[in-house]
Amino acid sequence: MLANQFCKRRKILYERTKKMKAFLILEDGHVFTGTSIGSGKEVISEIVFNTSMTGYLEVLTDPSYAGQAVTMTYPLIGNYGINFSDMESKKPWVKGFIVRELSRTASNFRCEGSIQDFLEKHDIPGIAGIDTRALTKLLREKGTMNGMITTDENYDLDKILPQLSAYEVGNVVDEVTCSEPAVLKGTGKKVALMDFGAKNNIARSLNKRGCEVTIYPAHTGAEEILAAKPDGIMLSNGPGDPKSCTQIIAEIKKLYDSDVPIFAICLGHQLMALATGADTHKLKYGHRGGNHPVKDLRTGRVYISSQNHGYVVDTDTLDPKVAKPAFVNVNDGTNEGLEYIGKQIFTVQFHPEACPGPQDSAYLFDRFIEMMGGEQ
Repeated sequence: MLANQFCKRRKILYERTKKMKAFLILEDGHVFTGTSIGSGKEVISEIVFNTSMTGYLEVLTDPSYAGQAVTMTYPLIGNYGINFSDMESKKPWVKGFIVRELSRTASNFRCEGSIQDFLEKHDIPGIAGIDTRALTKLLREKGTMNGMITTDENYDLDKILPQLSAYEVGNVVDEVTCSEPAVLKGTGKKVALMDFGAKNNIARSLNKRGCEVTIYPAHTGAEEILAAKPDGIMLSNGPGDPKSCTQIIAEIKKLYDSDVPIFAICLGHQLMALATGADTHKLKYGHRGGNHPVKDLRTGRVYISSQNHGYVVDTDTLDPKVAKPAFVNVNDGTNEGLEYIGKQIFTVQFHPEACPGPQDSAYLFDRFIEMMGGEQ
């Protein structure tokens, strides 16, 4: 039984019947040539990079990557294979996967399969064998760009470049949210989790602290949420431009006007800021990885955090009577969290649930439970 469930240290060979060429074409005209991995289909997406050394399955299945192809900056990916219990949602959401080298073998006692098989199963194209360091430097210098992954050796740049310029990630929250409410039973505080593309470990982090977590679709009205009389409300992470979520922002304003404690992460943090009159803007190349330092402005302590966002709250637009900065990014000084004046509301841009990444800031879930009147 166990031998069938796990790889038991045996090696899985990534045997491909053919080494098909693949091309990554960027909207500025740069072309990277490598080898096709995963599906052989052609795809256009926003090209981003993640600096995590491990956790590639969690990255692949993070709904916040919907509409994007992810470049892993760590040079060797896939050496410990796939373990399905590490997935952060029911399926992968990336549109493409870009690596320097895909490990030909996977060896780990938890291994249940290979990345190659996983990508093929979910019809996700990718490219390996390119200089991901050069690609990352290019994205840092010029900013995030759209791109195409294709296996067509007769590609026509004159036709492709206008398509790349026209691509938009769009309102992908509607694609990643759940279709109906779900409940994780618990004996403690009742939490309403708004699913804008929530990673599994947000609900798990609350549930393992005893909370009963009800997960609601993104467009659930504030009246329905408040009618359930939750002890607290959690606004999740999610993909895309927060300004595209106009209806959701209107409902969050109603939640803000209630007296229910609220904790928000990533997209939820941005949506709460927009709902209370602040603005957001797109970063040049975003923050994605498990090694981003953030400073708690209350204590001066620095935490290493997991991050995945391309947009940020513009603190210059904050009304000081409404909210004040609570965390700041040590690298570039951008906002990483807000504390709302006279309200039981705090929000963070980074990911205290990690998965993947450091768990330095997991204490924020305890803080939320204390805010709801619970004990830790």
